[in-house]
Amino acid sequence: MSTDGLVVVDKPGGMTSHDVVARVRRLARTRRVGHGGTLDPMATGVLVIGVGRGTRLLTYVIGSAKGYAATIRLGQSTITDDAEGDVVATAPAGHVTDEAIGAGLAALTGDIQQVPSAVSAIKIDGKRAYKRVREGEQVALAARPVTISRLDLLAIRRPTADLVDVDVQVECSSGTYVRAIARDLGAGLGVGGHLTALRRTAVGGFTLAEASTLEELEKVAPDVVNLPLAAAARRFFAAREASSDEAKVLSHGGPLAEAGLAGPYAVFAPDGGLLAVVRERDGRARPEVVFTG
Repeated sequence: MSTDGLVVVDKPGGMTSHDVVARVRRLARTRRVGHGGTLDPMATGVLVIGVGRGTRLLTYVIGSAKGYAATIRLGQSTITDDAEGDVVATAPAGHVTDEAIGAGLAALTGDIQQVPSAVSAIKIDGKRAYKRVREGEQVALAARPVTISRLDLLAIRRPTADLVDVDVQVECSSGTYVRAIARDLGAGLGVGGHLTALRRTAVGGFTLAEASTLEELEKVAPDVVNLPLAAAARRFFAAREASSDEAKVLSHGGPLAEAGLAGPYAVFAPDGGLLAVVRERDGRARPEVVFTG
């Protein structure tokens, strides 16, 4: 099997994304491994891993839309906006109606300005926000534009008189914090909220249906790549087939004549191998990433 490409992993709870990368490095017997978008330790689900030259695709993976199944608990706020952090405030939520919850979710749908969770990896003056919070600092992050294209209410449960659990399905742009959705829903309802469960169901077109557990990857090591480089690119990008002459030009980083395709798109050699990811500008198809050599 190919040693270059992508691995779609079903990340277990309790591991960081870096932990998964370290495990895949060991299994694939290469240090050239990276991931396409962090999942918090509490979260499970789709984590796209690049191996070998597949790491060059991760920039595009990171920018893809994401899908999640999540559970929000109303009535408690935590320092991390999820179940990993200490509860810092409580308010009885039993009086909150199903209709109010639906309206609160609707208000958080679409193109919105979202303040990221304070306990996040965003840097403030060169230091991660979560490190500042752990050192006792008060952190104020600026709102940023995100798109929450889908925020569907799946179920409402009332485990106690004062707590309400809300199951939702989320489709959102890169950079969206689902923890912040939980926080903002609770704040809007006046009772506080935090995330108690999060499972990423999709990254771009990659879904749980093709994800492998780490136990499954152990059994096939070192052949852990389940989407070889060319196949991964064909899944992710529009495709252009190059002639032999065009392949030579592109392999040396040169531009091709434009083809009228919206970019970025992938260009393939006559033998089917991935040559480059290009974007058209100024009348030429110019490479952003070259995979030969």
